[in-house]
Amino acid sequence: MIGAPGTVAGATLADGAEYVKAATARGLDVDDFAPRLSFFWAIGMNFYLEIAKMRAARLLWTRIMQGFGAKNPKSLMLRTHCQTSGWSLAEQDPYNNIVRTTIEAMAAVFGGTQSLHTNSFDEAVALPTETSARIARNTQLILQEETHITSVVDPWAGSYMMETLTQQMAEKAWSIIEEVNAQGGMTQAVDSGWAKLKIEASAAEKQARIDSGQDVIVGVNKYRLAKEDAIEVREVDNHKVREEQVARLQRIRATRDSARVQAALDALTEAAASGTGNLLALSIDAIRLRATVGEVSEALEKVFGRHRADIQKVTGVYAAAYDSAEGWAKLQAEIAAFGEDYGRRPRVMIAKLGQDGHDRGAKVVATAFADLGYDVDIGPLFQTPEECARQAIENDVHAVGVSTLAAGHKTLVPAIIAELRRQGADDIIVFVGGVIPQQDYGFLYDAGVKGIYGPGTPIPVSAKDVLEQIRAAVALA
Repeated sequence: MIGAPGTVAGATLADGAEYVKAATARGLDVDDFAPRLSFFWAIGMNFYLEIAKMRAARLLWTRIMQGFGAKNPKSLMLRTHCQTSGWSLAEQDPYNNIVRTTIEAMAAVFGGTQSLHTNSFDEAVALPTETSARIARNTQLILQEETHITSVVDPWAGSYMMETLTQQMAEKAWSIIEEVNAQGGMTQAVDSGWAKLKIEASAAEKQARIDSGQDVIVGVNKYRLAKEDAIEVREVDNHKVREEQVARLQRIRATRDSARVQAALDALTEAAASGTGNLLALSIDAIRLRATVGEVSEALEKVFGRHRADIQKVTGVYAAAYDSAEGWAKLQAEIAAFGEDYGRRPRVMIAKLGQDGHDRGAKVVATAFADLGYDVDIGPLFQTPEECARQAIENDVHAVGVSTLAAGHKTLVPAIIAELRRQGADDIIVFVGGVIPQQDYGFLYDAGVKGIYGPGTPIPVSAKDVLEQIRAAVALA
């Protein structure tokens, strides 16, 4: 019960400590900047546990800051913004998400958040409409103005259950912090891939419990509607947005003082190379001259290089939680049989395209497919369709699975299909998972997509369908 939230809480606090360590190492006094630090927490559906997580985090942050010699009481305070969970939103029976968001928002308030973001109920289907965004905003206003729950500080204090849960959470989180410290800090833990693997293992275990029915999601794996009514969704013209952004960028570059911009970027690179000067201040100087974020990043990349996240995947976690479910062993046998028939196992590449930086779903799918017996490659975040196609061809995969959450599917998915064809690899099939409105399914199928798996699709169901699509493609080759 404590595992996943305790792991995430510990990793997050260790991350905060790393910032403090870096600042003090540069000569800053801890009390000069610590009162301005703040955190960002996600709040899930385990009501009591989320409250305990916030209470434990405040306790541990005080302990951490005292270890840095902080004296100002404001330095010891954990200030935080909270956002209700994205992955708990369901595409099926989506109005249930209003209830979920309300419960999560209440947990954040009871846990002592300073500010709050409430998700819209349709975010598992598409980007929010004005109506859904208003409901999300009004959820906060009703909690703030009508319930009076903000009138009491820490109303759970003294509850035996809550105090015990908070202590258990604190002990789990502290063990994670000690594990991070043993590696030399969070920078080393991130660089080695340890932090990502810890979080991804928790996500895979949770998804397996949902897919196998151990954890109930109302309207998804229990109490499903026989027929669901369509809801209004927001339609985004991706081509128009891209054209407008490109035109805006061109106007900025045409009207700025290019010589001054270049000088500011050169100064930034020089400071990074020499280790002198304030990189943040120099970055602000460049941006005030209308340098782009990309140009500033490139100026620093010349010296520091670009971080490449470790893309190793966890193994065995999904299978362990799903092992008792009917059909798992049968599907594993079918995948093994494919390997016997064709001399190698089915191979898929799980990809993230464009600027969508959320990869929880992609990593969970990769873990589950690997546990079933697929050979799985994982592409890095922010790939272009050209880069994705090249990696897929070089790795000789049977299929590319695109995980999409940011409404770019109507642009990026046809682009990867076209790029595979252009490079002579139209035998590689493409399937898609993530946040995709039902009305876009026809467009994607017409573009050449072989399978679409929205939120709530059990991974074994999608894995079996992908296997059948690969068999059909190989038979035609």
